[in-house]
Amino acid sequence: MELTITRPDDWHLHLRDDAMLAMVAPHTARQFGRAVVMPNLVPPVTTTELAMAYRGRVEAAAGSGFIPLMTLYLTEGTTPDEIRRAADAGVFALKLYPAGATTNSASGVTDIANVTGALEAMAECGLPLLVHGEVTDPNVDIFDREAVFIERHLAPLVEANPDLRVVLEHVTTRHGVEYVLAAGSKVAGTLTAHHLLWNRNAIFTGGLNPHAYCLPVLKRELHREALIAAATGDSGRFFLGTD
Repeated sequence: MELTITRPDDWHLHLRDDAMLAMVAPHTARQFGRAVVMPNLVPPVTTTELAMAYRGRVEAAAGSGFIPLMTLYLTEGTTPDEIRRAADAGVFALKLYPAGATTNSASGVTDIANVTGALEAMAECGLPLLVHGEVTDPNVDIFDREAVFIERHLAPLVEANPDLRVVLEHVTTRHGVEYVLAAGSKVAGTLTAHHLLWNRNAIFTGGLNPHAYCLPVLKRELHREALIAAATGDSGRFFLGTD
């Protein structure tokens, strides 16, 4: 008996640049046929020109047979014309980082109302919006930031832009799973191995374990169980994104 496993894709990948890119890209290319490449470099990949240049560096580092799917870093200065240029050039998606939410997110969005024109152009061009779904409000507990983001920002964004394809990245909570499943066919989510394998005890067992800490942080076991159910279910709305 012979078992053939389809070569997978990675729908949320960080390659960084320079020496890190040279080290990580070949490992990715050995496992994956395609990957959605995140744009939060320093400086960020905010224009089509920068994305095409970065794609060339990724292809050179990864070697033949690997297809990088490039993204733009959405800012409050991203114009509808830039969205159309990106679509014409084959850019795959745009990434929304709430300003200050995670690594290299200082140039991100402070208010979704400030990117309305860009979102409308994305819907017209068929470019998905990839969302780091956490609020940055210091009054919100770090373990609740995904759920609060969905309530305050993501649900209204999706309702206001019914033709926009949206991906809630690295879902970590039962709230996130339930939202994706209820939100309609244009909303999907990515899941990381990290959040599928561990709950938040991993950060603290035997002392502080920094290698078990990343944003969004690990959550309670009941949330991990919801992620497992999403990953093994038949909805077709959840994808691997190694982050």
